[in-house]
Amino acid sequence: MTTPERMAVAFAAVLRGTGLDVGVGRVVTFTEALAAVGLARRDGVYWAGRATLLARPEDVELYDRAFEAFWLGLPAPAVFDVDAATPRPVAVETSASAYSPHERLRHKDFSAYSHDEWSEARRLMAELRLSGSRRRSRRLAPGRRGRPDVRRTVRAALRTGGEVVARPRLAPSHRPRRVVLLCDVSGSMEPYARALARFLHVAVAGGSRVEAFALGTRLTRVTRELSSRDPDAALAAAAQAVADWSGGTRLGEGLQRFNDEWGVRGMARGAVVVVLSDGWDRGDPAVLVEQLRRLTRVAHRLVWVNPLKASPGYEPLARGMAAAMPFVDEFLDGHSLASLEALAEAVAR
Repeated sequence: MTTPERMAVAFAAVLRGTGLDVGVGRVVTFTEALAAVGLARRDGVYWAGRATLLARPEDVELYDRAFEAFWLGLPAPAVFDVDAATPRPVAVETSASAYSPHERLRHKDFSAYSHDEWSEARRLMAELRLSGSRRRSRRLAPGRRGRPDVRRTVRAALRTGGEVVARPRLAPSHRPRRVVLLCDVSGSMEPYARALARFLHVAVAGGSRVEAFALGTRLTRVTRELSSRDPDAALAAAAQAVADWSGGTRLGEGLQRFNDEWGVRGMARGAVVVVLSDGWDRGDPAVLVEQLRRLTRVAHRLVWVNPLKASPGYEPLARGMAAAMPFVDEFLDGHSLASLEALAEAVAR
């Protein structure tokens, strides 16, 4: 039995235990849906089950409670106390808990990981892919519509004795936008440094149009160092290249060098630029504002990732963060695997 089949059978048993009528045909359809959407995303599994297992709108509330407990691996009584007068015990806790550690790990703060959890997170993070949204290119490619492709038309006609049978066409092609990652490596980002460094490696090694820079008291380009498929070798090379790791932060000066040497000269033009920083900055906010103004004039979008954003009651009041907010198109947290998945989706939009 495959993993989707095991999960479908187990969850169907949970639903039957609550009194819902879940036939074999619906379970088979649910299994096929799980095979299509995968098991990694909670919302995908939820909607696959809701669309295939339920027959009546009034069953949605019961389904939601059962799914929540099944996914999180809660004890059975917490799930099935739908009607205290008629409790329905069901022995499926073992099957449900097989999925809950994965989900809990996705939402857990990187700074609270244990050694074992970090090993599992590395495996999950390796599945992430970072690719910019697609943009129209000047290069033409064969298409159904567009201008006539004279060369291909003539070549085809020569093969048919001069008879024009087909009329190929050329249309503008599309290619992903470049993604530029500027990662703050100062001491205040230390709790998240290991996770974000691993994310930078996954992004660079897995994408052909991704550039990475370390941003501290100076700017260091680490794209070449992170391009190795071996994560340990790549991160060791990057650590050796970055001289100011866990030092201070001068965001404005770092962005100025990026704009002068790479960004405004071409790398950031039409690109999605992602800054991963908590905004704690020792530099002059006026310099940061001026450099962000230069950068956003040429970039397609500016995404700011701040792990502290997930903290209860957080406000972007740090000097650098407050100065940057007017220029940010999207403000995300980056404290967990789930938040990095959300970042990948935001970059691809």
